Amino acid sequence: MANFRSKTFLSDWLRENMPTRQQMESNRFIRPFAHRVLRSELWRFTRRSVPRGVALGMLVGVIVPFAQILFAALLSTTVKANVPVAALTTFVTNPFTTPAIWVAAYWIGSWMLRVDAATIVAPVNTAIEETELQQFLEWLTGATMVTAFGLVIIAIVSAAISYLMAVFLWRWWIARKWTRRKARRVEEAAVRG
Repeated sequence: MANFRSKTFLSDWLRENMPTRQQMESNRFIRPFAHRVLRSELWRFTRRSVPRGVALGMLVGVIVPFAQILFAALLSTTVKANVPVAALTTFVTNPFTTPAIWVAAYWIGSWMLRVDAATIVAPVNTAIEETELQQFLEWLTGATMVTAFGLVIIAIVSAAISYLMAVFLWRWWIARKWTRRKARRVEEAAVRG
């Protein structure tokens, strides 16, 4: 019974919080791009589009501090990710998780830049000095260089891990459906025969 309640709670929460096509269509920021964002293949739940949507949502949710749903929806068109899943996954950053993510980003960024500076070549520091990478990262994340670098690392790692988890969970869910279907057929055959 508890399993049924948790399934119902999760599905109800997802149904309430996942953006609908009508909400996206009526959004004034997305309206100019609606012909791309509202394509039907970007709203189907398939084994490829859902993990892409999860990974994209994690990436955008951690790196971009504002208009995350807009950026997730627009970037979904380029990688053929599921738009509602990408938009919903951006909620990984919220007022409760953001401070912890930023503290971790500062710690990881300072550690990585310290390790990079200790190497002979120092590829990251060289890239930062020779390009406008520092200004771009600071503009994109709204954070200092150390925190911005940590946010990029956290975003990439969390996107990769969430992609793999979504692929695994999707396969597990499909295998479970097939097992139940097979058991139901065997049961129906036993009743008939």
